[in-house]
Amino acid sequence: MSIERKHTNQRMSRIVTHNNTIYLCGQVCSDATKDITEQTQTMLDKVDALLLEANSDKEHVLSATVYISDMANFKAMNDVWDAWVPEGHAPARACVQAAMARSELLVEVSIVAALKNT
Repeated sequence: MSIERKHTNQRMSRIVTHNNTIYLCGQVCSDATKDITEQTQTMLDKVDALLLEANSDKEHVLSATVYISDMANFKAMNDVWDAWVPEGHAPARACVQAAMARSELLVEVSIVAALKNT
């Protein structure tokens, strides 16, 4: 069973594939000056791009762990999340309040997905 790593540096790989399962490192927004809605959307756009590169998509997401800096933003984050998740394909998910690596970050997600059938 081989392990494939993409976009690897000393600290982490952005994509790791093993046994037809894809693991994405934590993804954050593209612009931390934006509000929770835009941070969530651009974070999920980055997830989409990484899943595509790894031969998967959001219909194949198995599990997601969402880290949110303030539960006051929970509803606004979920509004974007709910629009992103395809009907009938909701992953197992946890959402926890957490301190972020940078104070301006409002949300981060870690994703586990299955490879698409080829």
